[in-house]
Amino acid sequence: MGSTPHSFSQNLEGGMSEMRLPPSLGGASMSIRRLVGLGAIVAPTLHSITDLMEWLQGGFSPVQLWLNYFAFLLVPAVLVGLYAVQRPRIGRMGLVGSLLYGFSFIYFAHSTLHALEAGVQTYEGLWAELGWLYSLHGAAMILGGVLFGSAALKASVFPRWTVWLFLLGLGLNLLFAVIPLAEIFQTLGTTVRNIGLVGMGFATGGGAKLVHKDATQQQHAADGASRRS
Repeated sequence: MGSTPHSFSQNLEGGMSEMRLPPSLGGASMSIRRLVGLGAIVAPTLHSITDLMEWLQGGFSPVQLWLNYFAFLLVPAVLVGLYAVQRPRIGRMGLVGSLLYGFSFIYFAHSTLHALEAGVQTYEGLWAELGWLYSLHGAAMILGGVLFGSAALKASVFPRWTVWLFLLGLGLNLLFAVIPLAEIFQTLGTTVRNIGLVGMGFATGGGAKLVHKDATQQQHAADGASRRS
């Protein structure tokens, strides 16, 4: 059967709506989303690799510290990018959290350079030299991460398990900072946190269509209501 002009117009509009980015993507193109996703995979993975290297070596090494520095350099841009792909659903709390978390890693990158320049051999030695300033930025990281994670849960853009792992890792970092335990326990918290970030990276770069299915359905519903009015 042939299509009427009215039904053809509806089909055309429906096809155009399929091509629109969900509103929660903040207008980001697919290439930008893939770049953010790649960064969210590479930086936390490299961070955890350097933690493993440190544990296997029994301390720092120049190669391990330079890799660690590169991983830390990426984190501020990664967190702001993960915030951006959730706009406008994530809100201002997510922005504050991503900036605070990223700001702390600017200092952590500096601390890595300090370890390289001063020849510091262990994490304990680095903390002994930097003291309260290092701890202050650690607290800023946890606060920023909690703000970002809470806002991301409310936005419901990423798979919830990725955000919960991120928050669980932060909670373990805080717990093991208060309770005097071996450094390997802090590494455990960091690994869990990084797995959450890597999951967000995969969702952003490779599974965005699935992740934003609910937002796409809302957009289709709004388009349908607009055509009926």
